[in-house]
Amino acid sequence: VSMAAHTCNLSASGQRNQPGQHGDPHLQNIKPVFVSFFQRNVGSSQFKTIEDDLVSALVRSGCIPENHGEDMRKMSFQRCARTDKGVSAAGQVVSLKVWLIDDILEKINSHLPSHIRILGLKRVTGGFNSKNRCDARTYCYLLPTFAFAHKDRDVQDETYRLSAETLQQVNRLLACYKGTHNFHNFTSQKGPQEPSARRYILEMYCEEPFVREGLEFAVIRVKGQSFMMHQIRKMVGLVVAIVKGYAPESVLERSWGTEKVDVPKAPGLGLVLERVHFEKYNQRFGNDGLHEPLDWVQEEGKVAAFKEEHIYPTIIGTERDERSMAQWLSTLPVHNFSATALTAAGTGAKVPSPLGGSEGDGDTD
Repeated sequence: VSMAAHTCNLSASGQRNQPGQHGDPHLQNIKPVFVSFFQRNVGSSQFKTIEDDLVSALVRSGCIPENHGEDMRKMSFQRCARTDKGVSAAGQVVSLKVWLIDDILEKINSHLPSHIRILGLKRVTGGFNSKNRCDARTYCYLLPTFAFAHKDRDVQDETYRLSAETLQQVNRLLACYKGTHNFHNFTSQKGPQEPSARRYILEMYCEEPFVREGLEFAVIRVKGQSFMMHQIRKMVGLVVAIVKGYAPESVLERSWGTEKVDVPKAPGLGLVLERVHFEKYNQRFGNDGLHEPLDWVQEEGKVAAFKEEHIYPTIIGTERDERSMAQWLSTLPVHNFSATALTAAGTGAKVPSPLGGSEGDGDTD
């Protein structure tokens, strides 16, 4: 059976029968699973991954044979989108083959820690691959609005409130990312001539701010076909640098050109994989009478509750404790946004990274 789970969406194949004691019956059907998780590890091998916990729960609940847990290829396991260390997900999807046992969601979730939840599962076509079938991904980035305060103000002015005019400026700049651009300056180890550096952004905007624990926050949403390592964090970082007055607006257009532009990378803490999209799949199979559309509309309430209970409070609490945004903002004066200055300097001086952890955000395909 194919399943979809929130925070983690899985595609699974399986039979209605429970596994026997002898041998492993052939698993035939695939399901996508919709999974939600909050991830706050430091990328060290001593910490278990989300997938480690998920596979363990699948084995313990009797959904897959134990030897499939040791070799994930046997269950055709495929995640829809990568989330690197420090990045959470409210709507990840994975595909794999499982036995369709009774009360499958409840049994799997009973073996998962509270910060990981499978929110749904759906039957999909044979040979379904959640990564290859995905048309687009939506990420959100939660940040304190003092990030948009002018550089002359205190770096962490908790009394700052985002004005309508500044929000309008932020959204005008974010809208510039829409369309196809060469994002070689927004990732690492990609040159301007590489075709894979060209990415298509469908939308990017900042929502109205809200106050939590006396501190104002806002959510930036971006939907694109796919993203490269660090791309979203750099997209956010450059707009913050412009709004604060460190960089001219012209640097946006220049960053998509062939020259090397110094693009700052915002902290990874606030980044969340919010949704993965299967629009072409749904058009072809969603209404064929055999398969359900992969849209997770019925799980919207669970997703919102998971974000409110686990993701947002942890991001906000961690921001208060670790001051990751304020620390990063204090490094912006070190960046050089002048093309002529960079060319003239010719020193290749590297801007120090203020936050060694939380390395990446999107896919690397």
